[in-house]
Amino acid sequence: MLLTVSCAWSGDGSGTGVRLPPAPAGVTAAAGSATSVHVMWNRAPDGPAAAVYEVYRGEVKVREVPGSEHMVDVVGLAPSTAYVFTVRARNADGHSGPPSAGVRARTPAASPADTAAPTRPGRTRGDRAGSRSAELSWGASTDDRGVVSYDIYQGAVRIHTVGGDRTAAVVTGLRPGTDYTFTVRARDAADNVSPAAAPVRLTTAPGTDAGRATAPTGFRAATRPSAGAYYLDLSWVPPRADGVITEYDIQLDGRPATSLVWGGPAPRGRASYSFYVGREAGTVHRVRIRARLPDGTWGGFSAERSVTTAP
Repeated sequence: MLLTVSCAWSGDGSGTGVRLPPAPAGVTAAAGSATSVHVMWNRAPDGPAAAVYEVYRGEVKVREVPGSEHMVDVVGLAPSTAYVFTVRARNADGHSGPPSAGVRARTPAASPADTAAPTRPGRTRGDRAGSRSAELSWGASTDDRGVVSYDIYQGAVRIHTVGGDRTAAVVTGLRPGTDYTFTVRARDAADNVSPAAAPVRLTTAPGTDAGRATAPTGFRAATRPSAGAYYLDLSWVPPRADGVITEYDIQLDGRPATSLVWGGPAPRGRASYSFYVGREAGTVHRVRIRARLPDGTWGGFSAERSVTTAP
C-alpha cells in the first residue's frame, strides 16, 4: 500500500494547533538473546524533530532514547515468547506523535547453565560503498548452543545488530572522505558475548560519486495509454541497507514529480509504481528515482531513463 506524505496535528488545550512528530517508519525487531530484543527504526527526516523516542512492548512503554538514536535493546524478556513492539516520537514540548506499525519478534529458548561465549568471529572485511556507506562481512562464529546475533561496533559504540544467521551488513550514514574502524562480536541466547573480531579500517570515498552505491538498481520505465491518458510504469530494486526503505522521490524531466511512502510492508525485492503524466502523444520524458535511507538521508539517484508517450 502506498500513501502520500502527511503531517499529524493535535490540540494543545489552548485552542492552537500543535504539529506532532510523524510515526517512525521502517521499524524492525529481532531477538538479540533469549531475554532481549533489538528494535530499530528509521530516522524521521520530515516534520518536527523528535526529542525522544518511546518504545512500547504491547501497551507498556519499556524504553526511552534520545531523538538522535534510532535503536535500542529491550531486555528482561521471557524466553520462547512472542512480543509486539511499537515506537513513538515525542517533541521537545512533551507531545507524542502517533505510534508506528507494530512489529513482532520471538525470543529463543533459554540455554540453562550456559556460560560459554561464542568464538571470535572470523576475518572481517570491509569495502567502502561510495562516500556514505560501507559493506562489512565476517566469518561465522560457533557456539555450543548456537549464535543468536552479531553486534557491529563503530569504534567503541555499538551501531547495529543482525541475526545470527547473517555474516554481512551494510552501514549507512557515514561521512565522505572519513576514516572508520569497525569490529564485530557474536552473542548467544544466554547473552554471552564473544571477543571482538579483528578490526577492519576503511576510508569512505571523497564524495564525488553522487551516492551511486546507495541508488536503486535495475530501474525500468515504460509508458502506457489508458482512457485517453498516459501513465508511467516504473520498477526498481531497492538499494542495499540494513533497515527498511519506506520512501522514494521520483524526478520527472529534472524536477520533483512525486514522493512515495509505503504505508504497509515495504518491498525488499523489486518494487513498482505507476503515475499519470498527461494526455499528449509523442512527448519525451526523463525519469529517475532515489530512496530515503534508514538514517534519514537521501541515497543516490538511479540511472535516468527516457520514454516517449505513444498510442
